[in-house]
Amino acid sequence: MMSAKHLNPRAGILYMIPSLLGDSDPTMVLPAGLTHIINSVDGFVVENEKTARGFLKKVGIAKPLQEVTLYPLNKHTTETETLDYLQLLLSGQSLGLVSEAGCPGVADPGAALVSLAQSQRVRVVPVTGPSSILLALMASGMNGQSFAFNGYLPVDKHERVKALRTLELESKRKQQTQIFIETPYRNRQVMEAMMQALTPDTHMCVAANITLPEEYIVTRTVGDWKKNLPDIHKQPAVFLIHKY
Repeated sequence: MMSAKHLNPRAGILYMIPSLLGDSDPTMVLPAGLTHIINSVDGFVVENEKTARGFLKKVGIAKPLQEVTLYPLNKHTTETETLDYLQLLLSGQSLGLVSEAGCPGVADPGAALVSLAQSQRVRVVPVTGPSSILLALMASGMNGQSFAFNGYLPVDKHERVKALRTLELESKRKQQTQIFIETPYRNRQVMEAMMQALTPDTHMCVAANITLPEEYIVTRTVGDWKKNLPDIHKQPAVFLIHKY
């Protein structure tokens, strides 16, 4: 076990609190101990205050929502503000870092605070919860030994096609699953680009509405997908490709 000397004894704890991937039953996807954690911390660092309050209410926070302290951390947050949150931890407060969806710190702006916390020997505790990226990989049937998450593809049509062809070549060269996400309202354009860029024998998985009642996770070859693309417009999705 790691010695306590590797941690700052005066600092609080930064809990990495996963949130739901949609309007699902928390008891089905979140650990039972999460309620204890959210009721023990001094405040929460969140991407969106409104949705964070809704999530905390759903998972059973005891304190009235108007008394819950929330600190925003998103693309508008300055470096100075993030350093202020670090100071709260260094002063002995414990904070919960809540993602907008899924696991914080993964494709999430909260990673900036985690990096600062680690640099100052603050204890960081990841709490088990749903990751759309890993859940999609688990159900895809693709290589789970070697995979890469690539974030978002380029918005420009030509650059998007170019990026897809590069990912396909990388998948073939490394025998590696390539994973990416997209803003839900661009799902159709991304799938059309995949049909244009990828070879018919490349395997492609579409994973939408993960953990929700209408969950859809299907792997087919690109050639098969060309016959019948799913309509997942405006639905949260993860895409995976593998060129064998």
